Amino acid sequence: MADLFGGAAPSYAKYRTRPPEPAIAHLAAAFGADSTVLDLGCGPGTLAIPLAGRVREVLAVDPDHGMLAEGRRLARRSPNVRWMAGDSARLGELPAFDHVVMGRSFHWMDRRAVLAEPDALLPRDGVVVLVGPAADEPEQPWEPAMRRVRDASGINTFTASNSYQATGEPREAVLSGSPFRMLARARFEQRLTYDVTAVVGPQLSYPYTVPAALGGRLEAFAEEAGRALLADRPSGRWDLTTVTEVVTARRPPRSP
Repeated sequence: MADLFGGAAPSYAKYRTRPPEPAIAHLAAAFGADSTVLDLGCGPGTLAIPLAGRVREVLAVDPDHGMLAEGRRLARRSPNVRWMAGDSARLGELPAFDHVVMGRSFHWMDRRAVLAEPDALLPRDGVVVLVGPAADEPEQPWEPAMRRVRDASGINTFTASNSYQATGEPREAVLSGSPFRMLARARFEQRLTYDVTAVVGPQLSYPYTVPAALGGRLEAFAEEAGRALLADRPSGRWDLTTVTEVVTARRPPRSP
C-alpha cells in the first residue's frame, strides 16, 4: 500500500480537512493522558500531531515514507510523536501501545483483519477509535463534477480484500462483527468555505489521482478539474457544514 498515496503527502497535509478541536479533545479524553496511542495509517499526522500534546506518546505508523517525512516536518515541535514505517499486517512488531486510532486510512485496509490483531495486543481497557466523515453526510457539492473528470482519466483504484472499496460494507457492521463491538459515537460539525484551489488540491491526495498515478497528466488533470468546477459553480465558492464522526469501539465486559 506504500504506492497507494505516492506523491500525495504535500497535498494531503495542505488541503485535507482536519478534525475540529472538540474532536481532538474527545479523543484525548477517551485515551487518557498517560497512554501510548497507535495512529495506524497516520498520513502526515492529521491526528497524531494535535493529539501528541495530550497523551504520553503517539506511535505514528504509515507505509508511505513521503507521508512520514511530511509528518516529521510538520511535527518539529511535537517530540512525543514516534514516526515509524509499518502497516496493519505487522502490528505485533511495533512497540507496545494502549489504544488504536485510525482516520481515513481504515476504509482502505482489510478491515476485519486489522481489527482482529489488537484484541491480542491491547490491554483490556484499550479502545479502537475511528475518525472520519459521518456516514450520513451528504455528498460534497462538487463531487459530481470531479467524478466526471476522474472517470475520464481511466485510472483504476487499489482495493484491499475486505476494504470498504471492495465490499461497500459500513464500518459499523465491520466493527459489530469484531471483538470491539461496543460502540459509542460522537459528532462534531464545522462550517467551511472552499474555493477552486481548495477543491482541486485534495484530489491530488486521493489514491486514484495522486501525482504518482497521474504522472505526466497531472497538470492537465488539475486544469480540467478547475474548468469543470467553474462550469458547475461559476462563483468558484462553496460553503458547507462538514461532520466528523468519532466511533469509539470497546470489547464487551468479560463474563464473571
